[in-house]
Amino acid sequence: MPPRHALTLCALFALAPAAARAAATTFTPPPVPYAGTPAAKAALAAVPPPAPGEIVVDFEQTTIGVPMPSWEEKGVKFRLYGRLQRTPAAVPRIEFFPHIATDHKGIINAMSNDQGVPLEMALPGAGASSVTLVLWGSTGCPVLVEAYDKDGKLLDKKSLDSVPGRKAPEDPVPFVTVTLKAPAIAYVYVSGPRNGEYLATDELRFVPLPAVAPTAAPTPAK
Repeated sequence: MPPRHALTLCALFALAPAAARAAATTFTPPPVPYAGTPAAKAALAAVPPPAPGEIVVDFEQTTIGVPMPSWEEKGVKFRLYGRLQRTPAAVPRIEFFPHIATDHKGIINAMSNDQGVPLEMALPGAGASSVTLVLWGSTGCPVLVEAYDKDGKLLDKKSLDSVPGRKAPEDPVPFVTVTLKAPAIAYVYVSGPRNGEYLATDELRFVPLPAVAPTAAPTPAK
């Protein structure tokens, strides 16, 4: 069976009962029916533009539906953080999922039965003073986004009881934007989905901190 047909249709995944979604392990994008329509443009218009100085990671050069242990883009390293609980013998994997309305791509936890494991985003260099995530997810999926410094101290967090939902079945899945701010964010963790749900990060935007200049060695006394 050709690879593009070997996976489960993501549209059916989003509408299927939780038990059926939990059994799925991979996804195949159907044809994009909404791209360029007024509804798709309205969904994108709800997303604020990047702020001056932000670096934007958008995953648009990735391949959909190919599980992998990690990903790196513009210096940011993505992986699952923590041990798998229900499938401890499996290799933790992430993959890229399509936003059908806009043809955008988002990064998700690819472990259908271990959605409780957070997605880690390790920022490059000295870290960032601000991190913004553009997200979407399955109906009713909760959201938890946390920012930590390099020593593991919690700096900021935001949570939602649920991602925004569609007002009608034919509407695009809405985006939601979450921003975290702190003096030196080194890691961001995204979690919230329960088994049978998914939460996709469409974009990661961050304001990098300037590189720390190395301290000069003291001049030996004569």
